Formats: sequence, C-alpha cells, structure tokens
Amino acid sequence: MRYIVLLSAAAAAAMAGGYKIPESSINGTALSAAYVAASHGADAAYYNPAAMVYNEDVNLFEADMTYIGLSGIDYKGKYVPTGTLDYDIESKKENFLVPTLHFASKKLGDSGARVGLSVVVPAGLSKRWQSAPGIYSAEEFTLETIEVNPTFAVPISDAVSFGAGFRIIHSSGVVKSSATASRDLEGDSIDYGYNLALMYKPSKELSLAATYRSNVDLSVEGNAKIYAGLPVGTPFYDGAANVSVPVPAALNLAAAYTFGRGTTIEAVFERTFWSSYKNLDFDYSIALPGGLGTAFDNPKAKNYEDSNSYRLGLTQKYGKWTAMAGVAYDESPVPEKTLGFELPDSDAWIISMGGRYQLNDQWNIGLAGLVDLKKSRTITTNDNGINGEFSNARAYLVTAGIEYRF
Repeated sequence: MRYIVLLSAAAAAAMAGGYKIPESSINGTALSAAYVAASHGADAAYYNPAAMVYNEDVNLFEADMTYIGLSGIDYKGKYVPTGTLDYDIESKKENFLVPTLHFASKKLGDSGARVGLSVVVPAGLSKRWQSAPGIYSAEEFTLETIEVNPTFAVPISDAVSFGAGFRIIHSSGVVKSSATASRDLEGDSIDYGYNLALMYKPSKELSLAATYRSNVDLSVEGNAKIYAGLPVGTPFYDGAANVSVPVPAALNLAAAYTFGRGTTIEAVFERTFWSSYKNLDFDYSIALPGGLGTAFDNPKAKNYEDSNSYRLGLTQKYGKWTAMAGVAYDESPVPEKTLGFELPDSDAWIISMGGRYQLNDQWNIGLAGLVDLKKSRTITTNDNGINGEFSNARAYLVTAGIEYRF
C-alpha cells in the first residue's frame, strides 16, 4: 500500500499551496493549470465537465504519465526544545510516477449531453527527514490519494452548459516520528464529494467558466504502534488509530479568448478554502498517558488560511502542432505559527510549457514540463519550536501522454 505506483507527492514542494495537486494532464501541466474556460478534449471531463458540450462529436480517451521530482529542502536554524544547538539539515530528495486517465464521450442522442470519467491524484504529501530535529515529527509523513471522478454535462442553451460530477477518493497514509518516544502508523479510507461546473460562450472566441470542487475529509483509519522509547521490543500501544485530513474545497473563475490566428489566452483565479484544516488530531482506542499523550494524542493546531492562486496560460495552434505555456503565482495556506517539518510550505512561482502533435485523425501525442519554485521562508520561534529558515524547495514535473479519438 505504501509504495503503489499511484503514490502522489506534494509536501513542501507541492504543485499547489498546501498538498493539493492541480496538474492532471498534458494540458494541465503545460498551462500551469490555467485550463478551465478553454478546456477541450478528454481532460475537460476533469478540469471543466461543462466544456465537454463543446467538444467534437467523438469519444475521446487520454492516458498520461507524470514524473514528479522533489528537491531536498534545507533547514538552517535552531529548534527551541533542544536549546541553543544550531542545525543545518536537508530532507530527502524524492521521485514519483503518477499515471492519470481521462474519457469524454460523444453526444448522447439529440440532447447533446455528454459523460466523462477521470482517474487522477488530487492531493498528496510526502516528506522524509533523516536527521534531528526533522525526525522528531516527520521521519516520514506520507499521504497518498487516488480519485475516480465520473462526470456529465448538458447544454442549457446554445451559449450555456452545466456539468457535475461525483468524487470518490481513496487515501492511505504513513506517519513515522522518532524522539524519546516514537510512532509508526498506517491507515486508509474511501471518502466522497462532488464537483460542479458552469460555462458561458457568448461568442465563438470568448469563454467564461466557473467550477467548484467540494471539500472531502479523508477519514484515514488503520493501526498505530506507539513506543515509549526507541522502536524496539514490545510497543506501549498497538491498536486502532484514525485521523481526518481535508482535501479542501476550491472555486475557479476563468476567462479565455481565442484570436483569429489560433492563439488562446486564459486567465484563472482559484480560491482554495484551506480554513477547513483546523487541527491534526490522531485518535486511539485509549487515552495515551503523560508525555505520550502530549506528543501523539493531543490535537496539533494547523489553522490553515484560505489561499489564492493566479494562473495565466497561452495556447498557439499551427497546423498539426499545438504549443502551450503557462505561469502561476500560488499562495501558501500554512501560517507561520503552525508550520512544521512535515509541510514547510511557502508561496511559489510556477512556470510551464509543452506541446501536442496530431499524428492522424485518431491519435495525438503530447509532452509538457513544469517547475515549481518555492520562496525561502524564515520562521521565528513558532508553536512547533522552529526558529530558522527553510530554503531551496523545488518541484519538477514532466507529463507525457497520448489521446485517442473514436
């Protein structure tokens, strides 16, 4: 379960602030997810199901593979519980492969309705430290998700369409920490939500869209082992454990305009409602006593803040070729007061580019790349005892795939 191929990774080098991952196709990666009002093709089923109404009248299927590379994150500074010691540590570099699938149907009868299906990784977290003080809370802190998202779309008029979908998210998690006491926890869950989309095309050139994805609370349940000392011998606790972590709701407002020579520009404003993440609270079948309760049982405040992302995408068509580029600015939802080693997040600039080539009437292929550049972040003695600077966080994405029309 821990190392399945669909492992998702975000952590301090997340593709979006917090641990949300919005890049789920060739076009999504190439355009820095500025791909809502001008969604087309099979992946419209995920990014804006209402846009499926304006697809060609064919079935579309796309299969992609995304490589995600996370740099190590540097931490230089002090850790208040250990006094005046100076630390200079780096988290582990990590590499993952994430496949995604998209399908959008042709018209269903005279109604013009369409159906779609996407299998994506909407969120994830993976951060591992090998040295103190990082190992005290995040020797390993992993969250994996897989979402199955069936959708449908119907035209309301020649210029307006509506879409909706059902979110089914499987999640699994691993938490390990080592200090004077240690914890080893694994669990999984299946949870549900929905998504809505509305599209307005007042002209052939202009498209306006709004999409909404509901909050989904990942209710991870499993087994935990708590050791009063190092993880050797018989654990003090070996039994049931659960924790709830939200995949937050998100609202996208987008506008796209296509000029006469096949040039499309799209702007997207995204509001992610991270304020639903109030605390991280692990529950066990018994109350842990004394220091074990303080370390592992007491709720840890998160108090994330709602955040904004600003995205701009450019698409240029030329014969069988389609070139794309994007830029985005992504705000972090993690407040200074509660930032920890498991997610030392910061605001980021995202830059991307990619292209597609039409092989014939049925097949096209594509390749896209993206770099996520996190700002350095200095913390001054917060609730987690951190007093130092996190720096050099980077993430790299490369997405390759193929689309088939039938």
